[in-house]
Amino acid sequence: MSGISRRRFVSGASAAVAGAALWPLLTPSRALARDRALALTAARAVRIEGTTLEQAAMAVGDGAYKRLAAGPGWPLVVRGDVAGAASGRDDRRTGLASFVQFTDMHLTDTESPVRFEYLASLIDSAHRPQEALTVQGASSLIERVNRVRQGPYTGMPFSMVMATGDNTDNHEQLELDWYLTVMSGGRITPNSGSLTRYEGVQNSGSARYWNPESSLQDTYKAKGLPQIPGFLAGAIRPFDAPGLSVPWYTTVGNHDDSIEGTLPDLGLLNDLYTGSRKVEGCDAATAAQLADALQHNPAQAVTLLAKLLTSGGTIRTVTPDERRRPFTPTQFAQAHLNPAYTGPGPVGHGFTQDSVSSGHLYYTFDLADGVLGISLDTTNRAGWADGSIGTAQLDWLESVLKSHSGHWYDTSGNRVRGGSDDRLVVLFSHHTSGTMGNLLPDPYHPFEGRHSGSELVALLQRFPNVVAWVNGHTHANRIIPHGHAVPERAFWEINTASHVDYPHHARIIEIADNQDGTLSLFTTLIESAAPYRTDFGDTSDPGLAALYRELAYNDPYANPSGLIGTAVDHNTELLLTKPTA
Repeated sequence: MSGISRRRFVSGASAAVAGAALWPLLTPSRALARDRALALTAARAVRIEGTTLEQAAMAVGDGAYKRLAAGPGWPLVVRGDVAGAASGRDDRRTGLASFVQFTDMHLTDTESPVRFEYLASLIDSAHRPQEALTVQGASSLIERVNRVRQGPYTGMPFSMVMATGDNTDNHEQLELDWYLTVMSGGRITPNSGSLTRYEGVQNSGSARYWNPESSLQDTYKAKGLPQIPGFLAGAIRPFDAPGLSVPWYTTVGNHDDSIEGTLPDLGLLNDLYTGSRKVEGCDAATAAQLADALQHNPAQAVTLLAKLLTSGGTIRTVTPDERRRPFTPTQFAQAHLNPAYTGPGPVGHGFTQDSVSSGHLYYTFDLADGVLGISLDTTNRAGWADGSIGTAQLDWLESVLKSHSGHWYDTSGNRVRGGSDDRLVVLFSHHTSGTMGNLLPDPYHPFEGRHSGSELVALLQRFPNVVAWVNGHTHANRIIPHGHAVPERAFWEINTASHVDYPHHARIIEIADNQDGTLSLFTTLIESAAPYRTDFGDTSDPGLAALYRELAYNDPYANPSGLIGTAVDHNTELLLTKPTA
């Protein structure tokens, strides 16, 4: 379907909106500049409804706890870092692809014994006040995609949704079942252990956690978080997930691969996962020691955790649950092939029976006519959060790129004639180029080399038809160009914020041919369909999804301003030189 364009682009717009998303206090002149930028954005788009081009969440109020409301939209920023922006391209543009990226949903079994909530003040991701609502929040995001349905600049219907890793929080089978059901649609009970009550830290009576249903003045309430009667009962209530109405694919992340995304899973803690002993606290010195070990010494962290469970920790007895057992890479692929989770397709959502047999969680797929998608596995099963890529996978990737490139460059910079199946390429991974420095040997392939993000960038720059690398992991919005020096070999790295930490974004990505020797990649952020305004007396599914967003903004250990990015990382038009035959 061709892109639909109605109006001509006005040059110089990017300068007017460079700081458009950072206008908390508007002077009259800045308000006028914003309004003009928004008007221009709307004029260039086919439609903006349901996107952050139309409106975006905004904090209001003077108290410690900030409420959210619908704020003005964020304008389009044109980025000509690697290619110029010619006038009149809106009228010539042809859409090539339109799809959506989800990332870092972290669907969380908050009642699991193998969690580190008591380290929240030291590691902000160890516990989030909103995390009991991850399933409801993800379902609300899917509602948004089902309503928007098409790219705002090309008008093309979405061909697919790609979830770029950390789909689960602690790689438990139960969390994987929730993820697959959320994506495909169906009945979910977001609860584990006892099916009649909540058994996590948020009704522990410990002042170190937010106890939402209690009048206890815990440390979170001291920072403004409210008391919400019925919150936990609503959080574990069964509900019907709508599921996506378009095909979807999965990329694996470190939280889908290891214990809390950090510790190597060698099968040593399975009995702790499924057992009845949950640590809810420990002394400050032990907490500091464990937090440091989780980030620097995984083996020591396993030892410390086992010690806490036998002595020295505050232990809560919870209902054992075999569904909490961690899954292996093979089981991850196999679960995607279950017909109960096919939803709108495709069967396996990128994984095949070969994936199950080999354990290789990387693959190719047809993203759109003339556009190839490649999903990589950048996790390292040696542990730690950051990633890398093995030699076998890197060699496989190079062979795939050679097979689908009209020409490419060897390592000496010589141009080499390629094959006839010349397509644009979009790469997907969990980790970013800057978070692929974990070169520890994979314990399951100890003699295979590991390769960094810079090595992967160097490989991609040899293939002019690579236009984008889309990823997550950092929980932040950031878009960076690679290859300024040789525009033909440049591509864009598009990193999108998570859907567990505020700002809870997903991203629409469109590729368009401007018919002037350039391509445009449009990146448009979307938020869930939940209301912006919350009601502490509303624990309906939409009410909980709204609370999910607002609680994330108010997490006292999080840093929303550091994750949201700037205007150049939000709604953008990224120019590229079109690869030649």
